[in-house]
Amino acid sequence: MALQKEGPVGGEGPTSFSFDAESEAEIPQILAKYPPGKQASAVLPLLYLVQRQMARASGSAWVPRVAMDEIARRLGLAPIRVYEVATFYLMFNTRPVGKYHLQVCTTTPCWLRGSEEVVKACREATGIKDWKETSADGLFTMTEVECLGACVNAPVLQVNDDYYEDMDAERVKALIETLKRGGELPRPGSMAGRQASAPEGGPNTLTSLSFEKAR
Repeated sequence: MALQKEGPVGGEGPTSFSFDAESEAEIPQILAKYPPGKQASAVLPLLYLVQRQMARASGSAWVPRVAMDEIARRLGLAPIRVYEVATFYLMFNTRPVGKYHLQVCTTTPCWLRGSEEVVKACREATGIKDWKETSADGLFTMTEVECLGACVNAPVLQVNDDYYEDMDAERVKALIETLKRGGELPRPGSMAGRQASAPEGGPNTLTSLSFEKAR
């Protein structure tokens, strides 16, 4: 695949892009959700579609500029309308990332619960020194992100699309070692054994599903 240097909305990327058969099958379903004249609302789901396709094709989940141009063409928009959406939201990667994208929340709730420990453990386990850096083996890219919305189970480490919650240094290092080996990953969610967001040790309200019938 020929590569070109791209500007602020992309790193080195392909010089052309087309949706594959799997993506093409989804596009009509996406567009059908919006009334005529409102196709611009499909920018977000089509950006996700591109990012998933790039992950399938290259092992790196990102959105190259030429793919943004194709989205603009499909939706009848000026390319800048797509660029401004893709560069606004952190969930879209506008440069190539590693196979595993480590997204560490450092906002106040996670910081109070030990996000600095999570950051340090990620760096030690991967050899990454700075944010948005990719490890030498190409497996990991590490990004600092704002609130991931799972504050009650802080600190949170997002790996690709999955949340791993209640993290500490040991849990981070064990998870990364599993990723390196290609082993079976733990189920996303609390790594402290919580039931969803219940208190540690289990829920203390509504602990029974048995209710007396009203008389």
